[in-house]
Amino acid sequence: MAKLSLKDLDFKGKKVIVRVDFNVPLDKKTGAVTDDVRIRAAVPTIKYLLDAGAKKLILMSHLGRPDGKIVDNLRMNAVAKMLADILAEPVEKLDDCVGDEVKKKIDSTVCRVVLLENLRFHAEEEDGDENFAKQLASLADVYVNDAFGTAHRAHASTAIIAKFLPSCLGFLMEKEVNYLTTALNPRKPYVVILGGAKVSDKIDVITNLLKKADAILIGGAMAYTFLRALRFKTGKSLVEEDKLDLAKSILADAKKRKVKIVLPVDHVVVDNFDNAASKQIVEDIPEGFMGVDIGPKSVNLFKKELEKAKTVLWNGPLGVFENPHYADGTKEIAMFLVELQDATVIVGGGDSAKAAKDFCIVNKLSHVSTGGGASLEFLEGKELPGIAVIPDKKK
Repeated sequence: MAKLSLKDLDFKGKKVIVRVDFNVPLDKKTGAVTDDVRIRAAVPTIKYLLDAGAKKLILMSHLGRPDGKIVDNLRMNAVAKMLADILAEPVEKLDDCVGDEVKKKIDSTVCRVVLLENLRFHAEEEDGDENFAKQLASLADVYVNDAFGTAHRAHASTAIIAKFLPSCLGFLMEKEVNYLTTALNPRKPYVVILGGAKVSDKIDVITNLLKKADAILIGGAMAYTFLRALRFKTGKSLVEEDKLDLAKSILADAKKRKVKIVLPVDHVVVDNFDNAASKQIVEDIPEGFMGVDIGPKSVNLFKKELEKAKTVLWNGPLGVFENPHYADGTKEIAMFLVELQDATVIVGGGDSAKAAKDFCIVNKLSHVSTGGGASLEFLEGKELPGIAVIPDKKK
């Protein structure tokens, strides 16, 4: 059932409190925002609410991990400055997020947009404290959740506050839900690319996607656990020794369900991670070497599967793409995804979203998720607290 969204509620003349995900990276020396993607992702919701006649827009977010204490270098000042530049209008940043002073400031400021101080300066936020949620709710008439990156947390500002106000999803949340639902109800053929370091991080995702995918392409360090389970030599590549039986059972389940599992057939290896000069391409990983990327034959093998796809889900890089010496496999597959004209291509957040940004293809794909942990849990088939509390649309 679809959830209430912005176009289902009336905001004219109302104070609207919006949970956004402004947990952005800051420069350690200057404190300036170094990546504004998450701030820009909230702009369509902010502009819609202002155009819809909202009397006041009260934005709230966490930043970093202050663990319930005031940490000066995790204040929201730099975020407010960046947002004001993007909106081309002033943003009033407050010194707290609850209390009488906050209410007075909201009522007295001439600014249409107000940004509360870091929610996690209060331990009650992560505790999901009901009284803290009530205090946040008392600031406004309507609640909008547009923070998909925290939707898997039952925090005061993401799940509990919705008990006390009329509530709906913002445009970003609605888009995330729609696209990730597509990944769970795909057009066929459906090809999944899974990478990253550990099988253990993706067990539930793999289990759920085995029920839906036609092929799963596995790269990154997690591929070496599968290859070791099949008795291939993996040298000193990262292998989860305690997950070899799990890898075997996943492969057996895939075979039973007639889901094609595609593993790398060649590898970029080095004798030491910091020694790119030792890089070579091999089919069998020799002792003393570790895999850091998929090789060219594997890239072509993966492309062959992808060119048939109508839906593609990509979650996790295929090598250590942060190092340009080991980025070719991830980059080649990423660029190939852009060429799939008739396919819906969804990137499931986290490191794969960072890779898409680094390769400048975010706007060329159907959807790049803003939530790493949230997108993983959604793809596992779990109900996310920040979505579950929003009322369903009426039939």
